Amino acid sequence: MWRSVIRQYSTRAARNKAAIDRIIRVDHAGELGADRIYAGQMAILGKTKVGPVIQHLWDQEKEHKAKFEELIPRYRVRPTVLIPLWNVAGYVLGAGTALLGREAAMACTVAVESVITDHYNSQLRQLIELGEAEHQELIDTIKKFRDDEMDHHDTGLAHDAEMAPAYTSLSAVIKAGCKAAVWMSERI
Repeated sequence: MWRSVIRQYSTRAARNKAAIDRIIRVDHAGELGADRIYAGQMAILGKTKVGPVIQHLWDQEKEHKAKFEELIPRYRVRPTVLIPLWNVAGYVLGAGTALLGREAAMACTVAVESVITDHYNSQLRQLIELGEAEHQELIDTIKKFRDDEMDHHDTGLAHDAEMAPAYTSLSAVIKAGCKAAVWMSERI
């Protein structure tokens, strides 16, 4: 009887640990990617009138990245091996959209933050199922960052994201790329 209870508890604990590992791993990768996107945008648009807006968004992403860099060793999570790829891909995406103009840079922000907001909401539901009291710090962190990301989304819309050339197509491609990056970073 006791062996069965211990085995059941051990299996549940292992599943919870795996879920937390995936959440922290992918969120760290995502915040690193966001940091690099804004770095690329600042390299192109930093001295324009939208530069201060991008800098503000970037500063918040730096805070998010720093928090997940703190959580990785605390929770003993292995970061994704794809960090070098996300470092380059994020910068190229940011600089590339900025080269198309401020509207395209803001369209990039809207697309990315739309996917990330949905992703954070899914994680919050999962963490609550795992035990809200047990994971309150992580829940609070993700709630705050989700709200910041939604604000970034709205900022992008307020700065003419929808005026970007081929907005619908650009947005769809960026969203698909983000979803693929999330899927890979959770697993690799």
